[in-house]
Amino acid sequence: MSRIIESEADISEGVEALAGACGHMAGVYALTGPPPLRRRPGGFEGLARIITGQQLSIASAGAIWGRLEKTVRPMDPESYLRKRHATLRKCGLSSGKIATIKTLAGAMSGGALDLGALAHADEERITETLTALKGIGPWTADIYIMFCLGRADGWAPGDLALKYAVQDACALKDLPDEAAMIAIAETWRPWRGVAARMLWAYYALRRAAKSGDPI
Repeated sequence: MSRIIESEADISEGVEALAGACGHMAGVYALTGPPPLRRRPGGFEGLARIITGQQLSIASAGAIWGRLEKTVRPMDPESYLRKRHATLRKCGLSSGKIATIKTLAGAMSGGALDLGALAHADEERITETLTALKGIGPWTADIYIMFCLGRADGWAPGDLALKYAVQDACALKDLPDEAAMIAIAETWRPWRGVAARMLWAYYALRRAAKSGDPI
């Protein structure tokens, strides 16, 4: 199992290793400075929040999650399963996301899925187990591995913002596909999770600069 990121000190160690080993990462760090820790709770709450925020802006995802937290108390599988579809729709969840989180809640409540035990498995096993649930894809599993489990070598090759950041930071002619993202990130092992944080910060900075918004 890869190292766990638990503190800003872990982030700093990863940044130092990446900037020292890769000129592209050194350039990213010179622009962005240290990236945020970005750790989140694990278990049902953490995975449900990732599902809630898929393909939404940070602001929209936060608003929907805030309403959901007020509606589902406590935020656990059993409480979620007791809520009616219409009630969850009023929180802002799409029907697809309601169904996906219900599938997750049902698997956990029925004992088919133990996220606590899964936290100690390797990344391949975690991804295989989570993506076996209808509605959960590799991106969701990757984000859970990085932010909820804190795996230092987690990576999300399918994330579009990361692809744009890698293309820009590495001066690539074309947007890299997932195979290219995996190949490029080999250089950043065993700190791909820190590289991802740096690149997301870089993407946000570059996007703000292009839009003319304050950085």
